Amino acid sequence: MNILFLTTHLNTGGITSYLLCLTRGLCLRGHKVFVASAGGDCESILESYGATHFNLGFRTKSEADLRIYSSLAPLKGLIEQQEIDIIHAQTRVTQVMGYFLSGASRRPLITTCHGFFKPHFFRRMFPCWGDAVIAISKPVYEHLVKDFRIDQEKIHTISNGIDCAQFDLVIDSLRSCKRKQWGIEASLVIGIISRLSQVKGIDVLLKCMPVIIRHYSDVLLMIVGQGPEQDNLYALVESLNLKKHVRFENIVNQTADILPAFDVFVMPSHQEGLGLSVMEAQACGLPVVASNVGGLTDLIEEGKTGYLVPPQDPLALAAKIMEVFKNPDQAKEVGLAARQYIAREFSLEEMVLATEKVYEQHISR
Repeated sequence: MNILFLTTHLNTGGITSYLLCLTRGLCLRGHKVFVASAGGDCESILESYGATHFNLGFRTKSEADLRIYSSLAPLKGLIEQQEIDIIHAQTRVTQVMGYFLSGASRRPLITTCHGFFKPHFFRRMFPCWGDAVIAISKPVYEHLVKDFRIDQEKIHTISNGIDCAQFDLVIDSLRSCKRKQWGIEASLVIGIISRLSQVKGIDVLLKCMPVIIRHYSDVLLMIVGQGPEQDNLYALVESLNLKKHVRFENIVNQTADILPAFDVFVMPSHQEGLGLSVMEAQACGLPVVASNVGGLTDLIEEGKTGYLVPPQDPLALAAKIMEVFKNPDQAKEVGLAARQYIAREFSLEEMVLATEKVYEQHISR
């Protein structure tokens, strides 16, 4: 089948990782994949999998942006020219875009809900969820039913999948090699790969760093990603006098290239649909410390496949990270157990097959 993905951009982040995984799996199964977006750092990776990218020429978060509607005609032409069978939207803006495209082209629209949304008036009046909705975890499914009253039969819960073969198990020699590659000299490294948005709780992670530094002076926090909170986070680093202990990396095309440099991966989100970057860290065998919220509890069993802390609690977060540092052998066992759990429960093949089944059901209708 011929599939058109709609997304806002292709910069490093959870939605882009989801799209890359799904695209790779679908292309390997012989489908033709087209992606319409504003482009980004991961565009070349997408195309290396065999997908074709169509640059929208703009990026917006507003569903009232007139550029959305002016792009409909060329996208409809793409749909007809490439004989697209199904449209699959990834963000709120592209849900709206997909809704009008679906009506104009008479192709079914599938949307993926990657997290939690406030039930604003406009979203309630113009839901634009499409013919079917994919929820990436059970908490997201419950959110859609409770807060948006979407028909349960319309929702398909399909967890993100990970190809563990793409992630090397972290061992000391690999960690040493990656730290040399990235120019890291610290003896202990805390890492996070995330969109720099308020909901990710990166400010909480920064606020816990002074406590950790008092006990472990040679520690570095690596913050990988881009987003609207970047300037605020830079200012917080300055105010907390953390410049020697915090490093920002805006662009990392392959998360597997930097994850092995970390000793522990941290995700202090206030909310999280599932946590693809957490899954990628677990696939490397890294110990993960994360907030006890949303879909993260599907990935982590305390002390067995990771460590959980209350959200928005810098002291609890600092204590748990230091617990990992104090017990490296236990942390290694937890990381290995997490890798086995991800490989067993969140396979890329199952994700692709389940998504393909949703496509087939709605194309046949």
